[in-house]
Amino acid sequence: MNWLLVMVGGAVGAPLRYLTDRAVQSRHDTVFPWGTFAANVTGCLALGLITGAVAAGAASSQVLLLLGTGLCGALTTYSTFSYETLRLAESGARLFAVLNVAASVVAGLGAAFVGIAVAEALWP
Repeated sequence: MNWLLVMVGGAVGAPLRYLTDRAVQSRHDTVFPWGTFAANVTGCLALGLITGAVAAGAASSQVLLLLGTGLCGALTTYSTFSYETLRLAESGARLFAVLNVAASVVAGLGAAFVGIAVAEALWP
């Protein structure tokens, strides 16, 4: 049954990532991968909130499988982040490549921290 929860979450998260990427990127006329950045940071925030809720007992381990592993796992994408960073570096946009790495790590960790903090505030 656990695999089904992960599969359903992933089936929602993957198209959500694609649609988020396209919607955000279409609003920016730059080589910086804002769509992937937005999807990854959003997924980190959601995963922090979900894991915080599970740790507080406000959500079950099944919710973590469905939304954390499935949805957030498919929404976030390390492979696309890596590919886009490499593409930036190879095309001569090395500053954007370095900024993508630094901003993604800082914003992703920060978003996860905020998600956990919000969960702890909501479910002490």
